[in-house]
Amino acid sequence: MAKDFLLEIGIEEMPARFLGPALAQLKELAAKTLQEQRLAYGDIHTYGTPRRLVLHVKELADHQAALAKEVKGPAKKAAFDVDGNPTKAILGFIRSQGVALEDLVVRHIGQVEYLYALKQEEGRPAAQVLADICPALVTGLHFPKPMRWGSGELRFARPIRWLLALFGQEVVPFELAGLTADRFTYGHRFLSGGPLEVLNPADYFAKIRAAYVLVDPVERKNLIWQQVQQLAAAQGGTVEKDEDLLDEITNILEWPTALCGSFDPDYLKLPAAVLVTPMREHQRYFPVIGKDGKLLNKFIAVRNGTDAYIEIVTAGNEKVLRARLADAAFFFEEDLKQPLAGKVNGLKKVVFLEGLGSIADKVDRIGALADHLADELAADEQTKEKIQRAALLAKADLVTNMVYEFPELQGEMGREYALRNGEDPLVAEAVFEHYLPRFAGDNLPATLAGRVLSLADKTDTVVGCFAIGIQPTGSQDPYALRRQALGICHILIEGKIHLSLKQLIAWAYQGYDQVVELKHNLTQVTAEIEEFFKQRLKGILGDKGLSYDTVEAVLAAGFDDLADVVDRGLAVAAFRHQPAFAALLTAFNRANNLAKQAAAAEIQPARLEHPAEQELYHRLSALRQEVQSMLQARDYAAALQCIATIQPPLDAFFEQVMVMVEDAELKNNRLALLKGLVELSKSVADFSKIVVDTK
Repeated sequence: MAKDFLLEIGIEEMPARFLGPALAQLKELAAKTLQEQRLAYGDIHTYGTPRRLVLHVKELADHQAALAKEVKGPAKKAAFDVDGNPTKAILGFIRSQGVALEDLVVRHIGQVEYLYALKQEEGRPAAQVLADICPALVTGLHFPKPMRWGSGELRFARPIRWLLALFGQEVVPFELAGLTADRFTYGHRFLSGGPLEVLNPADYFAKIRAAYVLVDPVERKNLIWQQVQQLAAAQGGTVEKDEDLLDEITNILEWPTALCGSFDPDYLKLPAAVLVTPMREHQRYFPVIGKDGKLLNKFIAVRNGTDAYIEIVTAGNEKVLRARLADAAFFFEEDLKQPLAGKVNGLKKVVFLEGLGSIADKVDRIGALADHLADELAADEQTKEKIQRAALLAKADLVTNMVYEFPELQGEMGREYALRNGEDPLVAEAVFEHYLPRFAGDNLPATLAGRVLSLADKTDTVVGCFAIGIQPTGSQDPYALRRQALGICHILIEGKIHLSLKQLIAWAYQGYDQVVELKHNLTQVTAEIEEFFKQRLKGILGDKGLSYDTVEAVLAAGFDDLADVVDRGLAVAAFRHQPAFAALLTAFNRANNLAKQAAAAEIQPARLEHPAEQELYHRLSALRQEVQSMLQARDYAAALQCIATIQPPLDAFFEQVMVMVEDAELKNNRLALLKGLVELSKSVADFSKIVVDTK
């Protein structure tokens, strides 16, 4: 009979960010292991809290499925002598396999017949199999920073304190980390005392809930959000859903109870970010927003326990937040005693990166690079002046008290201080926007000044790091260069900004002329960064739904203009669904296969002898002019349709003209003609990368 299997790994409290990935790993590992062990099951669920990881397998078979095996024996001709009697070879084989001679079957391998023994391996009881695989289910989990404890060698998220393993009502005995699996679990650390005996998996879920543990993270998360919304509504306000904060809170407690606290309304005079950051980042509180969209002097926290003595807990949270806000108010007032521009000199004492100078040096480079970009983007003189002012102030808030205490506020405080110092609003906004985007899905800079400064800042960082040999490796990217590069890509692509990546790199590298520690020259840095951006573009194009071969085709045609790559990719992807696509692909491939042998690219019209090649030349010449205007207008869909019209004269050329003739000059001229067609097509994409679906 099928029975439920339950495995619980009891541990010391682990970090919130470990829980989700660990549960996903446990589910995947269990499914794979049970399939390998031929144990059928109904469904697999994983649950967890900071103190436990739980695997629940429903309707697990009580025996492994039988395994039919074929064991290869000697060749048939070696198994019997000339009289048809079995040889020593076959007799030894059947004896070793425990089968009778008549049970052997013949299988062909090529032209040779071999004898095979058919064996049926009976399945073992599930309880025995589970005892063997349970240790591997635990040790097979991986964590970002595992630890050892005691004198053992096992590494895990946190020390393992108990193991529970039940198959139906039966304990699955196994030993690990000095512990023996049993039928005992533990409830909430403070609300439940002593071990709890569990009779079976169903009994576990009942007992653990009674011991103040909501073991299902989804249930905990929903309950927390429901409580938070109810408390906010009772105060006449709302709470913006913050998935990251909600997930973190869900993963640090076992029995959630929300509470609503308050703080002195005088603190509402501070900028909203100054209030929200200590609440969210330091205390894990939800800020409450009034109907007018402004903050109320309320916050919602979630305790790990019941509502007993909730007023004392609330008062304690209010006291902690009061101290935080008092510090924030003090820092804010101190920072305002000196204008933001007065803090720029302090950046000379702050190192950007070893070998790349100070933050003050970076500010100078950003200003120079922003000047190039402003010219390239045709900014007027007034905007250029504001861009330079914003470049000067962009990093000044790094030496403020507020950002020193709350680094998350960089940029936001720069904007706030700039506005309070009477700076132009466009300058203040650019100071904030130059950090955008800060993470995946974040807003992009909305102003020209913000886009220019963001591009300058991020490009300076990427080029500087590559120039001194710092590059992301595997999962390691300590300076967030992938994020910086993606930010550059998205700003250029979404803003339809057509810039040369190679030129951008050269301008940024120029800013490091005075840095003697550079390890790599401009040529090497450019090549490495171009490959780095190519990988980012592959991801972006893939996210837009483009197939891998379409992505390879447009990238092979060049990607110096990042925004242009996306335009071409989308055009090719759409064109693949049009009837003319097959014509273009056929024309390109026929021409490309021969054009690879072209010795010269120049076509000599006087050497075109056959009417078919003359017609192809005239059509290609006309196409070049038509397509060129379309390429300048970035109308790649029209360009592709136009190029596809070359098929009829190209078909006539291949039918009537011999390309690979003995006359080398004539042959090369015809190859150059085909190469001209290939190069015209490659102005949009290299169609040799397209995989033709033959189904």
